[in-house]
Amino acid sequence: MEHKAEIYYYDIGDYLSREEKLKIIDEFGSMEKLPFTRLIPNEHGDWISKRNDKFGTWIPIDPDKKFNSSAHSFFIVNSRGYETARDFWAYSSSEHKLRQNIDKLITEYYLNLGKTNQSELNFDETKISWSSNLIARALKQKQISKEYRTTKGMYRPFFMQHTIIHDDLINRCGQSKEFFPTEKHKNLLVVVNGVGGTKDYSCFITDEMPDLGMLSASQCFPLYWYETIDPDQSSLFGDHDAQIVKHEAISDFILERAQSKYGNKVQREDIFYYVYGILHSKSYRETFEADLKKMLPRIPLVSDYQKFWDFSKAGRELANLHLNYEKVAAFPDVQVESLKMVHYESSKTIYDYDDGRLMAAESAKKHASSKDDDYDYYAVQQMKFPKKGQKDTIIYNHYHTIKNIPEKAYEYVVNGKSAIEWIMERYAVTTDKKSGITNNPNDWALEHEQPRYIFDLLLSVINVSVQSVDIVNNLPEVDWDKE
Repeated sequence: MEHKAEIYYYDIGDYLSREEKLKIIDEFGSMEKLPFTRLIPNEHGDWISKRNDKFGTWIPIDPDKKFNSSAHSFFIVNSRGYETARDFWAYSSSEHKLRQNIDKLITEYYLNLGKTNQSELNFDETKISWSSNLIARALKQKQISKEYRTTKGMYRPFFMQHTIIHDDLINRCGQSKEFFPTEKHKNLLVVVNGVGGTKDYSCFITDEMPDLGMLSASQCFPLYWYETIDPDQSSLFGDHDAQIVKHEAISDFILERAQSKYGNKVQREDIFYYVYGILHSKSYRETFEADLKKMLPRIPLVSDYQKFWDFSKAGRELANLHLNYEKVAAFPDVQVESLKMVHYESSKTIYDYDDGRLMAAESAKKHASSKDDDYDYYAVQQMKFPKKGQKDTIIYNHYHTIKNIPEKAYEYVVNGKSAIEWIMERYAVTTDKKSGITNNPNDWALEHEQPRYIFDLLLSVINVSVQSVDIVNNLPEVDWDKE
């Protein structure tokens, strides 16, 4: 005899420990006394966190078919972020060390050519990083190019790295060639969480190709896309240079819709920034939280003329902050306490065990500072808070402590973490256990001849965060049910 199962559910709360959950059940007396709700799936198969039907009536930002200028969507193309499948090899704060790592990997690859069985390949991860694609090429005896180009990529929010352009060593390039065909061709990308991402919804903007993990399963939406037209080898005029043609990525469809609603003053850039503005709306994110975890965003053209321009202006202001974050001045109320760097020459020395630096000694003699001392003075190992929960202060290194950081600054969250904590986490010296490769963020400061780069970056991002929160808090309120 067939019995249909019924499912009952009680939301006990997020982020609770096992003990806290058991305590809640104990207070009810038994499992049977919990206020369960019977679950019935909707037409999408959602049992909990059900989608909002209104969301599905709006215009998608992604097209059904890419590069169709008349697509009924905001953008005519989108792409996954850059997926290397070997991040520690393919990203580095040092361009010089990146090249060393890639050259080493390519050399080892060629040492493995001629082997016909996967078990014969050298899987020493200090010499090479295999992926399924690279293994397949090796077993088919295919050569890979020894030539490659280095470029910059946004690895994590506010964390720029050097990376490579190489068809064989980058697992999935996405539409990077259409977005950034050369270093001379500029672009802007609005990046959102991909479908099935594990983090709460967020978005970011960048003028470099973002990594797939910059946001959770990054999906990128460009202002432009570029078409590379191969040279005509039969040309009588000997014109054999490839032509690169720039195209708009905001669709004709959405431009016509927006102009018919708000007037011919509206341009594609206005729509691009409108998208960035509305995607920051707190009420939009909260109302459609379940939808944004299961679908790429859908957006209405708001009925209020002024609110369209308010969102577009706010989006432009946020973009200016997030693109030019390195140039933003330090937050004025932050206090910096710094120790003087003292130098000694001596035959006898003792250690400061906090960070291992050689410090004062008997019969020591001071000597003049040098440019190299500036790099030591501002170098980081791992920034930290004085204690758990005390976020108004950051110990930058042995010499510098930053105080009076406003609580508001931590409200600006990207990809599940505040922008400030991204700086603290990513600008730290790390060594990959498998490859043995060390990524030292101080190399970026050294190669760019900016000893204070990381220090000033942290101060700037504090201000970027506060200003971002202020802009988001002033976004117009929208009755989403009526749009």
